[in-house]
Amino acid sequence: MKAMVLAAGVGSRLDPLTTQLPKPLVPVANIPVMEHILALLKHHGIRDVVANLHYLPEKLVEYFGDGSRFDMNIEMRQEEKLSGDAGGVRFCRDFLSDGTFVVLMGDLLTDADLGYVIAEHKRKGALASIGLKRVHDVTRFGVAVLDEDGFITGFQEKPKREEALSDLASTGIYVLEPEVFQYMPATGEFGFGRQLFPMLVKAGKKVLGVEIEAYWSDVGTIEQYWLSNFDVLKGRLKSELQDYKKIVYGFFNVYLAPSAVVAPGVEIMANVIIGRNCLLEDNVVLKGNVVLGEGTIVGAGAQLEDVILWPGSRVEAGARLKRCIVTAAGITEVPHHELSGGQRPFFAPINASYRSSALVGSGLSSGAASLRL
Repeated sequence: MKAMVLAAGVGSRLDPLTTQLPKPLVPVANIPVMEHILALLKHHGIRDVVANLHYLPEKLVEYFGDGSRFDMNIEMRQEEKLSGDAGGVRFCRDFLSDGTFVVLMGDLLTDADLGYVIAEHKRKGALASIGLKRVHDVTRFGVAVLDEDGFITGFQEKPKREEALSDLASTGIYVLEPEVFQYMPATGEFGFGRQLFPMLVKAGKKVLGVEIEAYWSDVGTIEQYWLSNFDVLKGRLKSELQDYKKIVYGFFNVYLAPSAVVAPGVEIMANVIIGRNCLLEDNVVLKGNVVLGEGTIVGAGAQLEDVILWPGSRVEAGARLKRCIVTAAGITEVPHHELSGGQRPFFAPINASYRSSALVGSGLSSGAASLRL
């Protein structure tokens, strides 16, 4: 079976995170979100993948190449002009026309059982199947209305709570038969949610809704991206962080890259991932949930709480950071963000001189709720 990852979007809702990086390369727990998607496909035995590109395509090609280093076959196709999500699939029609195929949005973070969705699709003879997830706030999503057999009878786009006929939202996971291309116009913008799927339902075609019980998140907004990183650290997403040593202490999960350098006085009261070639100087304090990207430096006495540092970030000594994301574009505040103590963090590129193969220090502090390395 083949799959397509929709990777052409500009990611404007993630601005300024996406000013220099396409959305599929935005790191979640130090791994690009599209790499998480590819790992999910591979886990389900799907290794032949096509992706449509548009925004900063060269960065995606550079990172993923032909997929061989992921033990997959990946074909990249650049769309000069965006044509909608269904239009993007149409753009890759020749790759997908030889049998049932899977489509995944490029900003998904999930450990959904794709095998189950595919099996239900085939068992019930559907033309198209949509992975659905129950949501608390229907006003943020388009929801699907199902009959007793699980087939979709209609849609509501971001309904008011009191008017909602369903709480099942589309996850951006689709299983399709090649016959769907017969219902798409040859050119022009064309979407799944507002055009193709309603058209198929209206025509009486079998469009199946398959409920997904697993973890699912759309990392398409700043706040959801921030929260999704921390979900990985908390173990809510089944994800293999193979290049890290995991330490479980009390309620905290600590993931350490073997090349990270951590001073003996660093105190950890957080779920945290410390990437390759990171340097944490004396008396750094980490609280809540913290992601430290490759090659970051955190200066002596700095305190980080619920913070994501992208690769190459540098936080000056004594700085206080809370509820923010630090990238090459600077500091992006998450709602309720604050910088205490009048300190402003310093951002600058990192150089390779801080790299080390040693992890310095190990053990527990005398405090009952902190890990001191």
